[in-house]
Amino acid sequence: MSTEPIFLIGTRGCGKTTVGQKLALACGFAFVDSDRMLQERAGKSIADIVALEGWDAFRALEAETLRAVTRPASIIATGGGAILAAENRAFMRASGSVFYLQAPVSVLARRLEVSPEEDQRPTLTGKPIDEEVREVLAQREALYREAAHFAVDAARDPDAVVAQILAIALPGAISTTPKKSAPVGQRL
Repeated sequence: MSTEPIFLIGTRGCGKTTVGQKLALACGFAFVDSDRMLQERAGKSIADIVALEGWDAFRALEAETLRAVTRPASIIATGGGAILAAENRAFMRASGSVFYLQAPVSVLARRLEVSPEEDQRPTLTGKPIDEEVREVLAQREALYREAAHFAVDAARDPDAVVAQILAIALPGAISTTPKKSAPVGQRL
């Protein structure tokens, strides 16, 4: 069984933390939420870092944290904007398997409205959540696809997403693979 790190990427609300925790349990890997680790290292919330130091300082901390937490046998839930830096995209692709958790705007907006975590996830545009998600996804979709080795349908139940990732990343770790789900491990 491979022990290379597995990176989960996608916009906020796609389920990186939920899927990552379940995936780590299923394969016996460590789980790291890079945003939470960044906040612990900085001693501030993301909202405070952005308010006090700006987005550029936050993105620099994000890149440092991504490298610091990358270890064998780990599942890393990245920040939604980690893919904005070309060096982060290249680092993840070279260091492990990268899975893009994709979901429609309607699903992402609904999840964020239910659990906004405002202290952790500052608004990027100041617009209503559905407009913001649509705009941010339009700006980042190509970067998520460039960074990812695989895209998985994150609109489904987290357990189904975990099963799909396991079938792709650790095929010997489970006895059955998902059937007739689209896109099943669409290779990018």
